[in-house]
Amino acid sequence: MKAERPAGVTAVAVIFLLTGGLLLVLGLTRLTYPETIPLFIAAPVLTGLEVWGPWMFLTAAAVTALIGWGLLRLKNWARRAGVIVALAGVVMLIPRVSNGVFDLRFSELAWGGLGIIIRVAVAWYLWQSRVGEAFQRSLNAH
Repeated sequence: MKAERPAGVTAVAVIFLLTGGLLLVLGLTRLTYPETIPLFIAAPVLTGLEVWGPWMFLTAAAVTALIGWGLLRLKNWARRAGVIVALAGVVMLIPRVSNGVFDLRFSELAWGGLGIIIRVAVAWYLWQSRVGEAFQRSLNAH
């Protein structure tokens, strides 16, 4: 008997998979045609790690896609990794939001704030006990 995947888990998995796909395309493009896109294009997702170049894009693509795949299969390690990655993203966005406030750059503040809100919502949702129970039921079903 297969455990029922909550719709919210599917939505979060899609976010991770789309992020992984975007980073894969950007990373491969940067490797193939280095001057076609600037590194900062991935700043909203990599929050500072983009300066490490296309290999960081590809590494992050692999990690986020793996988490998305694991969430779709209700793997508890993916739920925990999703929480950790989301919270790490919050920490990495704090300087961006702080700079936006200090320099009165409202677009920086707004986009950084939105990124924090989304990441906190993902972490909060995945940490809910009812969501964890769905992952536990999946483990018990096997």
